[in-house]
Amino acid sequence: MTNSPRTILRVHFHLPDQNGELFEQLLALLTNITPRIQALPQNAADLDITGALRFFHTDPRGLAQLVRLRCLALYGVRTTAATGPSRMIASMAAAATTPGGITVIGHTPYDVAAFLRPQPLAALPGIGPATAKRLARYGLTNVGELADLPLLTVQRILGATDGRTLHARARGHDDRPVVPQAAPRSTAADHTFDRDELDPHQHRRTLLSLAEQLGARMRADDVVTRTLTLTVRYADRSSTIKSRTLVEPTAHSPTLTTTACSLYDLLGLERARVRGMALRAEALQPAEHATRQLSFDPTDDRARRIEAAADRARARFGPDAVKPAALAVRDASRHVRREHGISSVP
Repeated sequence: MTNSPRTILRVHFHLPDQNGELFEQLLALLTNITPRIQALPQNAADLDITGALRFFHTDPRGLAQLVRLRCLALYGVRTTAATGPSRMIASMAAAATTPGGITVIGHTPYDVAAFLRPQPLAALPGIGPATAKRLARYGLTNVGELADLPLLTVQRILGATDGRTLHARARGHDDRPVVPQAAPRSTAADHTFDRDELDPHQHRRTLLSLAEQLGARMRADDVVTRTLTLTVRYADRSSTIKSRTLVEPTAHSPTLTTTACSLYDLLGLERARVRGMALRAEALQPAEHATRQLSFDPTDDRARRIEAAADRARARFGPDAVKPAALAVRDASRHVRREHGISSVP
């Protein structure tokens, strides 16, 4: 008896306002199709339906239609779905599918090439605007042109590791499994001031501290976030909440800090009596399954190596062993005497 070819189904749920509870209910519903489900918070999932096709005696399109029918009939949720021989192909096909539709990519090399080769380079996971622009300078605009180049040529353009990875993806190679477990949905860091704080400088120092805490925690748990939410609490017990979806999933503290500060700037606070601030990382997912825009800036690579070294130091000597210079304030300046009428800084 020959083994059936692997078939992956990517499902996008059209959820109202990223309803987390409804998302969990839909995932539970899909376990009746297959137990091999990997959640992609907050509105998608990958399903390995290789065995389910035999169980339901149907083809990939038929199973995708069954999923669509159950989600709509039981929860009133519309879906967009695509199937393919790998997670990458299913994901790209779903992104190219009309909302509410179904796309099926066959398993033969011809089927994969017919779908993959005409795709623009920006559609290939791992290629963002900067990489696409760099490749365009060499006359490369679609996936097929990248796949036709010799591997050594691609590596000279993009570097050894990244060149090898993207060259393999351009030829349709992706053996990532569907991991039947979900990352924690969110994690947060919070700070309450000793008094109502009006100083924007102290607000920004607090955001830096919160972003550093979140980044270190996510890197330790090997997860990344796609959405960052800032909550500012005021003296009158009211609060303001701002969220932003990141360009790509990350646990890089400088990126989290920049995003948090931009959210703070959007609030336009002037002499606001701030009681506390909280930063929440949402839509968490395993770092190993996230794609990252390749960077040709050596300072970015250097910053990430320094960050990794700092994480190792914190793991060995404690969370305060390494911190940004802006937070490394001497104890003598942190707690000045009350008779001077100045409170401590956070």
